[in-house]
Amino acid sequence: MRSMTGYGRASAEIDGRQMTVELKSVNHRFLDVSYRMPRSLSFLEEEARRTLSARVFRGHVDVYISYQNLRDDARCVVVDKALLSAHLKALSEISEVSGAVVDATAVELSRLPDVVTVREAEEDREAVIVLMREAMDRAIDELIAMRDREGISMRQDLKLRADNIARSLEEIVNRSPETVAEYQARLQERLEGLLKNSVDESRLVTEVAIMAEKSDISEEIVRLKSHLAQLHELIASNEPVGRKLDFLVQEFNREANTISSKSQDIPITRSALDMKSEIEKLREQLQNVE
Repeated sequence: MRSMTGYGRASAEIDGRQMTVELKSVNHRFLDVSYRMPRSLSFLEEEARRTLSARVFRGHVDVYISYQNLRDDARCVVVDKALLSAHLKALSEISEVSGAVVDATAVELSRLPDVVTVREAEEDREAVIVLMREAMDRAIDELIAMRDREGISMRQDLKLRADNIARSLEEIVNRSPETVAEYQARLQERLEGLLKNSVDESRLVTEVAIMAEKSDISEEIVRLKSHLAQLHELIASNEPVGRKLDFLVQEFNREANTISSKSQDIPITRSALDMKSEIEKLREQLQNVE
């Protein structure tokens, strides 16, 4: 079990190229990724997404990529010959008009505006992609390690909540058979008081049967026990289970609500409310499970 909150950062260097990848993740219903990198590296986005999604399955992840090319051929000097010719022509015209002698050195000509520019060389995209994979995998290692550490604490908390739900459910199971007998005794006492010890036994049995049917929670108890078994299986799983747990908690809540609405017994209602409180804490914790 992993948290969706984590951080990872790693750098890699191959053949004079350096790249740093930084990952920050928080909870999100699905895998949602945003990128911040130089525009010249936008071709990396698709491959970065594939690399990340192969190992991270849920959460909003911010990806920051910085890059340096320190190779000797990383930059090139370009002479704008057309612009240089235009400058020389202009200087010649100035000389003709003014009578001044034009005697410019190559260094001086190179300083004319925009005649000489330094440009980034065309990147070897495949080499940069290989470098990105190296840095990304290391950053993901760190991210997952942090998510795993938080996941241990989350698993322990989920087990605690599951145990509390099981305890409340056990209280309901133990209390449930007593409710019918107590209802029958109370009803009989009231009828005897009203009818002066002349009670229609068949009427009493019918009323008790109707009450028992209306308040029967045996199906809900069976389903809750099944949900608890599934919950423990998912908690112990090494696969991403956040979405399955989200659905399961909805089912927990549905059954607890049904028990609460059916029951006319205060102790059962109290146990159902305790159960719903634990289910809500469970739901909140699951918001950050991958």
